[in-house]
Amino acid sequence: MPALSFPSHPATETTYTSLPNSFFQSIKPTPVSSPKVLFWNDVLASEFQFSHWKKQDEATAHFFSGTNLPEGIQPFAQAYAGHQFGHFTVLGDGRTIVMGEFKNRSGERFDFQWKGSGRTKYSRNGDGRATLSAMVREYIMSEAMAGLNIPTTRSLAVVKSGEAVLREEAQEGAVLTRVAKSHIRVGTFEYAYQTLSLEELESLFQYTANRHAPEVLQADNPALAFLDFVMKRQVTLITNWMRVGFIHGVMNTDNMSICGETIDYGPCAFMNGFSAKRVFSSIDANGRYAFSNQVGIAQWNLACLTNSLLPLIDSNQETAIELAKSKLTEMETWFQISYFRMLGEKIGFPNLTEKELPLVQSLYQWMQDTEADFTNTFLVLEGIYKPKDSIYDDTRWKDWVQGWREEKKKQGIRDEDSITLMQKSNPSLVPRNHLVEIALANANQGLTSVAEQLIERSLSPYKRELGYDYSEEVPSGGDGTYRTFCGT
Repeated sequence: MPALSFPSHPATETTYTSLPNSFFQSIKPTPVSSPKVLFWNDVLASEFQFSHWKKQDEATAHFFSGTNLPEGIQPFAQAYAGHQFGHFTVLGDGRTIVMGEFKNRSGERFDFQWKGSGRTKYSRNGDGRATLSAMVREYIMSEAMAGLNIPTTRSLAVVKSGEAVLREEAQEGAVLTRVAKSHIRVGTFEYAYQTLSLEELESLFQYTANRHAPEVLQADNPALAFLDFVMKRQVTLITNWMRVGFIHGVMNTDNMSICGETIDYGPCAFMNGFSAKRVFSSIDANGRYAFSNQVGIAQWNLACLTNSLLPLIDSNQETAIELAKSKLTEMETWFQISYFRMLGEKIGFPNLTEKELPLVQSLYQWMQDTEADFTNTFLVLEGIYKPKDSIYDDTRWKDWVQGWREEKKKQGIRDEDSITLMQKSNPSLVPRNHLVEIALANANQGLTSVAEQLIERSLSPYKRELGYDYSEEVPSGGDGTYRTFCGT
């Protein structure tokens, strides 16, 4: 490739490569033929001092597609493993490459990673590429998650490659720049535990703790303190997914970030009509990662992490197992407390207890029976708009609302306090599946306006628009047959 003149960029580091060579491969992305920036996140660019890079410039397209690199960039692909649908597999960055670690304006360290950047030694039979549709979906969804104040990786850029990617049919290719606190996963620890030495597992633990939770190294049992750190962040994350009706779709252990960010937006979607067993992913035939299973799967994944840390918890295996069991029991309690709190806040109760739980359960059962819209039902309850949907004239709904009001009065919960709590808990706007599909179809034609409108709306998802008919957000015919795809 001919040399390009690149604008100045913040200093990059690769502290991850201080780990043994078994954890990574030094490799550059495979150049693409005709890179063109389709989406550029100005806010994120400014946060990392890339604001003087312009969306239209050739240098921007070349760098953020991995086609031509400034001096000092030393990219690498990471090794990891994972339980995929319950089966252990040795994996790695088969279509992603870390360009390096940049610090934001607050001095916090983040990975920048190209996704769709070509083959690595971990690609197995894959082509190392990504489709434009899959990368635009990740851009839309990750920015929506950020707007919802839910921990997430972010998307800085989507660059069209100018090359076709063969999936079920030939599709436009693209490279996405993903920004994460790190790309260390539960599966990274599984990889070290299952395939490497104790010394290499220890080195991964020390590196990860120093990077994300240095305080745990001062604890009496650093490995147990580290589990505390990871578990509590996952409890917060998954509870938030359940709060907004998000279905990840592929909660394999290699898709669970150690630092508690939502990562790998493959066959994900936000639920419209409520069903506890809702599945959108085309590859989840048995519903392993259905909406209602996400809390349990998170606990299962964290048990896999706990197992991988047993040698570091205690050199005596029996002692390590007993300590680990105790920690897993604590985690179950944390999930219950967090989940109860979330359910209460969705209906405006600041301190929901097990005694009031049947009130919420009966609401969710009514929503299940009627397939009421998950987002809009709580807006109707809040009184923000009068829906056209006749299900809200249902006797069961009216009786439930009456019981809800009586319970609030009984507990001395003021209406204004209840509504304030609900407005913080219940979004009014999420990326509806039919709108996402329209945005993806437009992007494949080089048109970005629909996706940009979705992203713009994602900046204020808790804002209430008086007089707006939120029923207009709901797709006609529902989305029970809607399917999403991994993109690999």
